[in-house]
Parts: sequence; C-alpha cells; structure tokens
Amino acid sequence: MQLRYSFRLYPNGPQRSALARAFGCSRVVYNDALRARETARVEGAPFPKTGDLSKLLITDAKKTDERGWLGEVSAVVLQQSLRDLDTAYRNFFDGLKGKRPRMGAPRFKSRKDNRQAVRFTANARWKITTGGDLSLPKIGDVRVTWSRVLPSVPSTVTVVKDAAGRYFASFVVETDPDQALPGTDAQVGIDLGLSHFAILSDGTKIDAPRFLRRAEKKLKKEQRRLSRKTKGSNNRTKARIKVARAHTRVADVRREFHHQLSTRTIRENQAVAVEDLAVKGLARTRLAKSVHDAGWSAFVGMLEYKAARYGRTFVRIGRFEPTSQVCSQCGVKDGPKPLHIRVWECGACGAFLDRDINAAVNVAKAAGLAVSACRAQVRPGLVPAQRGEAGTHRDGHTTVVGIPAL
Repeated sequence: MQLRYSFRLYPNGPQRSALARAFGCSRVVYNDALRARETARVEGAPFPKTGDLSKLLITDAKKTDERGWLGEVSAVVLQQSLRDLDTAYRNFFDGLKGKRPRMGAPRFKSRKDNRQAVRFTANARWKITTGGDLSLPKIGDVRVTWSRVLPSVPSTVTVVKDAAGRYFASFVVETDPDQALPGTDAQVGIDLGLSHFAILSDGTKIDAPRFLRRAEKKLKKEQRRLSRKTKGSNNRTKARIKVARAHTRVADVRREFHHQLSTRTIRENQAVAVEDLAVKGLARTRLAKSVHDAGWSAFVGMLEYKAARYGRTFVRIGRFEPTSQVCSQCGVKDGPKPLHIRVWECGACGAFLDRDINAAVNVAKAAGLAVSACRAQVRPGLVPAQRGEAGTHRDGHTTVVGIPAL
C-alpha cells in the first residue's frame, strides 16, 4: 500500500524564489494544456494526447521567446503538471460514468490559489543528502525537519506551499501491509455526532473538541482587520497571512485529534464499524459549521487506512440503517424520534436506552460484529410481577401480600 509522509521545509531566500518559479512554470503548462483541450472540444477536433501536448507546450515552447523561461525549472515538474491534468480529466469522466463520486471539470489554476505544489519523480534525480537536507534540481539543498524515519525509499516527493506561507515535502512511500498488531477480542461500533464526537458501543463517549468554535473569537478579530485593509496593499497581504495562519492552527489541532483517536481505536479493537454519513447533505443545513468542524470524513478515512495497514477489520454500514430507531436489546423498531429525546424506553421490552449508545451498538450489530452493551447506559425497565409471584412462599403455599384499606 502507498503511504504519504509530510515534513516541514525551511527554504532560504534564493530557494523560495526558485520554488516560486517552479510553481509558476508548472501552472502555466497546466493552463496551456487545459486551454488546448478545451479549444479542441469546442471546435470538435480530436482530444489532444499528452505526448503531443508535451512536445508542443514544453519542448517547442522552450525555444520561443514567449515561453523561454520554462527552461529555468526542471522538466520533470512540467511533465508532472500534464499528468495532473490527465488525472483531473480521468476523475471527471469516471464521475460521469458512475465509477466514482462526481467531480467538476478541470479548471484553470491561478497564482493567487491558496495552495501551490510541484512534484518530483525519481527521474528528476532528487535525493536526501547525508546531512539530512532535501536536494532538489535547480532549487538546491533545502533544510528539512524530520519527525520520523521513512519506512522505505520514497518514489516521489511533492513540495507544497500552503496559504499560510509554509513549505512541506510530501513523500510517497510503498509499504507492505505486514505491520499487523497483536490480535484482540474487542470489537466496537462507532456512532458519530456533534455534542459528542464519537460514541462507542461499549458506552464510552468522547466529547467534541469543537476547535473552530473555540478559535472563532480570534478568527473574527483577524478577519475584521483584513476587511479594513486596502485591496492590493502589502498590509492586506500581511493580514491575509495572519487569517490563514489562524485557520491553519485549527486544522492542525483537528488533524492531530483525529490521528490520536483513530490510532487508539485501531490498536484497542480487532474490528471497527462506522456508519456512512451523508456529510454533503448535512453541510447544507443549519448545522453546516458544526459538521465541518467535526471532520467526520477525515476521521473515518484514517480509520479505514489504518485498519488496512495494521491488519484490522473495518466495516462501513449503509447510511439508511435505522440505528436510532431499533432497540439494541430486543431488536424491535420503535420509530423515529426527535433529536431532543436522548433517552427513550422501548415499548416492547421496557428497556431504557441512551440514544447514542444504542445507535453505536446497532452500528456494530449491523456490521456483523459480536458486541454487547455490558458497560453501556442501558437498563431494563420495571416490569409488573405476576399475581402468583407477588407474595411469600411458606410451607409450599403462596401467601399474597394484602393491600391495606385506605
């Protein structure tokens, strides 16, 4: 399986200028190729192939005065830009055919985009020096902060500049999924929510950190400062970077929370089941900000790839499974309930059920996991005793307790 490792880069002044040239040249080649294909589509001409575009927009363009500066960057970066366009078209057409979720048609890139990236393959002859720097062609040896050791030799490296002006090196590493963890008998179902981020079928409730809500005051302050700056001024650029850094801090702590929780869940359980939530639909409601702040999709994606890597079982059940309407004790469907009802009584067996824990148990059962609610907040209701049992037994005779007259 393929894994991606990201490390922070610290380029100096000349290296930042060289990276800016690489970003710009890659973007120009991408836009030229997209324009050529869109022109062919409008005119009804055959779809230009990547090889023809490479010769026309890279090899021949370098010999002209208009595009002669393309020779200042590595040719591999420009070739990868054309491959990125091929991938964008492939994803678009696969979405139309129903092979994957629908995506929009490829769009032109802008130098004002929040994210700029270039990719170097093995053909570019990049390397990691003995001193721990990342040597990139026509850029130089860039200082890297290594937080871990790469498990194998990476095949590609992508240099990314985010909206906050930070640089990262993203390595793609091929690994075998043979790092299986020791087996365990624990199995868990997870119900994702907003008041609690995750509710486990064993009764554990994990509070929602609400990182965006907690940072909202500072974000509003920086956004107000940005809105008062003159467009096109240097002060506006500085204010925009401050807003981007504030948002970056929120995204970083949310990602760290997802990683820690997903790793702990995978280590402690042999099988994990979650519900396939309609995040796009929920994002169009009044709960949109809270839904995006929770980041359910990112968390579920981490669970899925970590389960595959460490030899665990991951199951995703359908979104139309009535997990909140079925009693986890007797299996009787009791019908939909308003969101303000957090505890309800089953009309069939009389059990008092916590709404979220009951849903988590049903998620696990729908996935075929053998779970129990031994530690869940579920208790049987009071069932009236039979007439023959409501008394004491003495010498084999039943004595019914009398009810005093009022």
